[in-house]
Amino acid sequence: MARIMAFDYGTKRIGIAVTDPLQIIATGLDTIHPQYIVDYLKNYLQTEQVERFIVGEPKQMDNTPSQSAMHVKGFVTILTKNFPQIPIEMLDERFTSKMASATIAQSGMNKKNRQNKELVDTISAVILLQSYMDRRLF
Repeated sequence: MARIMAFDYGTKRIGIAVTDPLQIIATGLDTIHPQYIVDYLKNYLQTEQVERFIVGEPKQMDNTPSQSAMHVKGFVTILTKNFPQIPIEMLDERFTSKMASATIAQSGMNKKNRQNKELVDTISAVILLQSYMDRRLF
């Protein structure tokens, strides 16, 4: 089986998570600046097989697109152009950053590590990916 990869897109950082080849466990992979994402993925895909991209869809509480939705749409366009063979699914990402921050706070990390925005973005991607995997089971 191939892996599934999830992205928590931001204009400063993209949190990336990936499943194991059996698609059982979601794990944080990295945090990358958006300008380097295509090269990063091309390099990653040389050694790993990915069957699907999951991209967090930013929405407001009333289910309308948030202000950052246009940036995510541009990111999806870049993925589609550079990796046309990999299907992309959008998944509501509301509360993933808050859930990631809460997870980090409960982990017992020191204050400096808890404020690490890259860690928050990576864990947000893990939460997004785990949510996708849980949804597939039902």
